[in-house]
Amino acid sequence: MRLTLSAALLLLTIAIISSEGCELDQMRYGCRIYNAQCSCGYGCKSEYRYNNNDDCKLALKGRRSDLCSRSKPCQNEGSCSQISSEPGFKCRCEGTGFYGTYCEIPCPKADNPQFQGQFPYECIVI
Repeated sequence: MRLTLSAALLLLTIAIISSEGCELDQMRYGCRIYNAQCSCGYGCKSEYRYNNNDDCKLALKGRRSDLCSRSKPCQNEGSCSQISSEPGFKCRCEGTGFYGTYCEIPCPKADNPQFQGQFPYECIVI
């Protein structure tokens, strides 16, 4: 599947919005536990809590501090990332048809006149 430049920019924008952003002095390169595997990249310090892949793999082996593996907080097939800020994890709900802290709230229908407020970004289908 080949992405056009505009589609790639849209996906990048969604990724930036979904990370809830952080100040430049709060950015860093690091690793995090994502779906029971180590994932390294550049982002907010609170999401990339391990300094490198080796530190992440050591934490993954212990699993005691990995809330995602231990308690499986994300519902409805949401994916879990371990982060250092409270509550220690973040659920990614995109593509599940749900949103919320635990991917527990069904997405509203776009034509629902009773829905009030901002449409959840997790519910946008591209």
